[in-house]
Amino acid sequence: MIYQRRVYKIEPEQYEKFTQYFHEFILPSQLGHGARIVGRFTTRNRDEVTSIWEYDSYDHYEAIERKVRQSDLFQRAQKRKEELCPFAVEKQVDFIEATGDYHFPKHIVSVAACITNEDGEVLLVKNEHRNDTYEIPGGRMEKGETLEEAVKREVLEETGIEANITGITGVYQNLTIGVVCIVFKGEYVSGIPTIQPGETQEVFFEKVTEDNMSTLLTREHFKVRLMDALQSKAVSLESYYVKPYQVIYRLENEKAADE
Repeated sequence: MIYQRRVYKIEPEQYEKFTQYFHEFILPSQLGHGARIVGRFTTRNRDEVTSIWEYDSYDHYEAIERKVRQSDLFQRAQKRKEELCPFAVEKQVDFIEATGDYHFPKHIVSVAACITNEDGEVLLVKNEHRNDTYEIPGGRMEKGETLEEAVKREVLEETGIEANITGITGVYQNLTIGVVCIVFKGEYVSGIPTIQPGETQEVFFEKVTEDNMSTLLTREHFKVRLMDALQSKAVSLESYYVKPYQVIYRLENEKAADE
C-alpha cells in the first residue's frame, strides 16, 4: 500500500466552497475509479485542508489518475474550478508510508435529538464550525456508550440542558462521508440553555413552525430530520450485550405504549 497526502492552503472564509468542490468533484471522481480515502482533515482556523488517499501501489495510483483525467466529471470540474475554488493558493502533494496496520470504522455513528420544553419549543443550536444554520444538538457517538448515553451527553455538552429521551424518530445515512445519524426525540428536564465554548455559539428554545423552519434551518437535511421528529411517533430502542444476553436499556414504541 502507498498513501498520497494532498495539502491545500486556502482562505478560511472559503472553506465551505472548497468542501463543496471536494464532495461534488474530487471525492466521487477518485472513489469511482478505485482510490480509497483514509481521511480528510482541516486546521482549526480552516486555512489548510489535508486529505489522505490509499492505493495498492504507485502503478495503481497512476492508472487511477489517468482514468480520472479522462473522465467527464474531471472535465466538468475544471469548468467549475474557477467558480468554486479559485482560492486554493497552494497545493502540496507527496507520498507517505504506513507505520503499522491500523483499522478505521467503515461508518461513523452520530446522534442528534429534538428536545422540546413544556411550551412545545424546540432546543436549537448554532455550532461554531457550522454557523450558517441552526440545528438540533448532536454529535458523534463514543466507544462504549449506549445510544441513550451518547445523545444525552451530546445535548448536555452543546447546550447545558439535561433531557429525557423518549425514542427514535429517524435514521439517516450520509453516503458521501460515511456517517449514519440516528435522531431521537426527548423532553426538557433541567438546566438553562447555555453557550458551550468550543461547541456552540448560540443555544435557545424556539417555537418552530412551517413559516420559520426554512429560515432557521438553512440546510435541507437538518430541516428533514426536525420535521420527521416533530411529526412522527418514536420507535423502540434497545441496547444490549450478548453471550450472555443482557438488556442494558429498552424504550418501548410510543404508539404501543399509548395503546
